[in-house]
Amino acid sequence: FRCSCHRLNLRCMFSMRVVLSHPMMLKCPVSQARIRGSCRRGTHAHTYSVSSGLRRHPKEFSSRAMSASASSDASASSNYTLVSSNRVFGGFLKKIKHASASTSTDMTFSVFLPPAARLTEVPVLYYLSGLTCTDDNFCQKAASAFAAASKRGVAVVVPDTSPRGHESIEGEDDSYDFGTGAGFYIDATQEPWAKNYNMYSYVTSELPKFVNDNFPETSKTLKSITGHSMGGHGALTIALREGPDAYASVSAFAPICNPTQVPWGKKAFEGYLGSVEAGAEHDATLLMKKANKMVFPTILIDQGAADNFLVGEVNQLTPAAFVDACKAAGQPLRYREHEGFDHSYFFISSYVEDH
Repeated sequence: FRCSCHRLNLRCMFSMRVVLSHPMMLKCPVSQARIRGSCRRGTHAHTYSVSSGLRRHPKEFSSRAMSASASSDASASSNYTLVSSNRVFGGFLKKIKHASASTSTDMTFSVFLPPAARLTEVPVLYYLSGLTCTDDNFCQKAASAFAAASKRGVAVVVPDTSPRGHESIEGEDDSYDFGTGAGFYIDATQEPWAKNYNMYSYVTSELPKFVNDNFPETSKTLKSITGHSMGGHGALTIALREGPDAYASVSAFAPICNPTQVPWGKKAFEGYLGSVEAGAEHDATLLMKKANKMVFPTILIDQGAADNFLVGEVNQLTPAAFVDACKAAGQPLRYREHEGFDHSYFFISSYVEDH
């Protein structure tokens, strides 16, 4: 659709390609003029040409245009701080800081809003990062994801990997695989972690509600989840626990598939939950065995064949266990190993469009 306020040489960005089989009434986000598209080439994909029938003075439209552009970078909300806002692939990538009840700290996340979000409600993909990461790792190293999301009209939300900024906990920063940057997407039950380390509740409940309340262009009912390494573990376990009513699809890059059997998972479960056995409800392989049926139409896992956490001294990922569990349960799984790829964001950026 292209609003005719383009003819006034204003900064109206109301232009996109769509596939529709029927007329549709929309509003230009700059001029608020109601416009109707009428198909001239059947139901095939093409650019509609529409007329808005503007009735206001050009100066008013110009003011609206500048205001709309400025509002994209405003931080006027009373319940969050807009840390930054960047234009990327036609949409906006915003970094948000807000107070979290789940973690009793301020939490930071990034949200990409595609151009389509100016016209209609858009589905949301949640991306969970791996050990040591913040939201910046994905946003800066796999920015090609936003090109794919822009093209498909999908919002992307990238949370942090642990709480930060709370009162220091002894041992929290002693290692890369436990504590800061290593929340494992579970709710801790053991002291002193239980007050702050509640990433499961944050990701599954508090964050989606916060996103929907503050960005009403994001769908409340259509969301999916993916992630990398520890985040892949989080994506698989959250989707399997919450089910298809909560997530339309699930995928992962190099996930920790059977954490109760590997050092990373054992350390996390013993520290946060008190025992490895308590981590069974956060183990994708065990959850699939427990379900013993198809949960999603398909699950996608991409794995680098040269990943040092797969073929190094210790296999921390154990994808074969999850492959076997899916096969036994009748769960369709697309498991793809890619020759020459490691555990890095070079791997993720190469295949992120498929997720």
